[in-house]
Amino acid sequence: MDFELPERGRQMLAQLQAFFDAHILPRNREWHLAVKGAGELDPPFLADLQAEARRQGLWNMAVPDLADDDPGTRLSHTEYAPLAELMGRVVWSSRVFNCQPPDVPNMFALQAYCTPEQRERWLKPLLEAEFRTGFAMTEPDVASSDATNIATRIRRDGPDLVINGHKWYCTGAAHPDCRYVILLGCNDEGDGEFSDRTGRHSAVIVPMDAAGVTVVRALPFMGFMESGAPPAEILFDDVRVPAENLLGGWGDGFRVGQVRLAPARVHHCMRAIGHCEMLLDLMKARAAERQTFGKRVIEYDAIQQDIALSRIEIETARLTVMKTAWLLDTQGEAGARREISLIKVHVARVYQQIAERAIQFFGAMGGSPDTPIADAFAWARAFRIGDGPDEVHLRQIFRMEPPGQPLAESPFIVRPKL
Repeated sequence: MDFELPERGRQMLAQLQAFFDAHILPRNREWHLAVKGAGELDPPFLADLQAEARRQGLWNMAVPDLADDDPGTRLSHTEYAPLAELMGRVVWSSRVFNCQPPDVPNMFALQAYCTPEQRERWLKPLLEAEFRTGFAMTEPDVASSDATNIATRIRRDGPDLVINGHKWYCTGAAHPDCRYVILLGCNDEGDGEFSDRTGRHSAVIVPMDAAGVTVVRALPFMGFMESGAPPAEILFDDVRVPAENLLGGWGDGFRVGQVRLAPARVHHCMRAIGHCEMLLDLMKARAAERQTFGKRVIEYDAIQQDIALSRIEIETARLTVMKTAWLLDTQGEAGARREISLIKVHVARVYQQIAERAIQFFGAMGGSPDTPIADAFAWARAFRIGDGPDEVHLRQIFRMEPPGQPLAESPFIVRPKL
């Protein structure tokens, strides 16, 4: 692959960096006071920053294949990846540019499968940031790491679809501006025969105000609540929606899910790398400023090694994700399938390792709300479960590994033949 970022990508990165320095970093403390202190989901200045970002053309940068009349930059995955890394340094910044999950993955799903009517009603307002959306797949009562276990049922009833099920960790669904979720459910057993396990599921657009939709609670993970897209536990009790809310065809649920997840994993990973860079900056500053037993902490070999290992891990993670973005651009999801699983495991583990080191560098302060480190550790741990746990991706990587040559035929075995 060509490791040189295209000229347009370099220009956009420089423009985003300037915006970041002028508008994002100076407001970070204010954001924390509003969100972490006062409990607001969206600080008052967010709308003003969004307007300025859109005025500067820094809007909908994550979606390459926008229609001619859609607002956005139409960057490739390779061009966008470094921008996602920069945004990842400050957890809330993606919102400013309408590049946040789960809305962007939902944009991908809608682009690929929506009808013209769905586009007007559900996609275009999302591109304009008129509302938020969610994604409802995981369930508390089944092993959702095997998504074919999904128990939520979708039944056809004349012109309607009737949904019954229990979902949790529905990304973004606890936000008050969430207008709908894209729900993955299993087609009712009486609704026809399906040739394979992954052809029995469908994706449905379910409005949050539909009768029978009950948000049980917002759901933190290890005490961490993703403020920009708070997850929810939801009950769906005889929820009736029009059949035209089906996204794709009857039985296309897994295809819709894959369209969402392939680019989303690249975005997640690059944001995580940006967060790791921020953590490493904090670690270096902390070690340089503290003294123990008569010398600066940064003078200890163990500290120097932790910083060096973190740099090695960040660099290797970034290169692997950039390769994956390039494969998505040149070969599509099928050509990047192995690398998508690879980065999902590798980056999540790097993220957790660096967050763990940062806690150790900061001691008690690292577990306090005064730094972003504790949240980073919790989010990194969640990252190893969400969008497919490590074990599922490792299994996929193993399956795609070519078999080894029989030892008897290997030119590397030099044992004398008897």
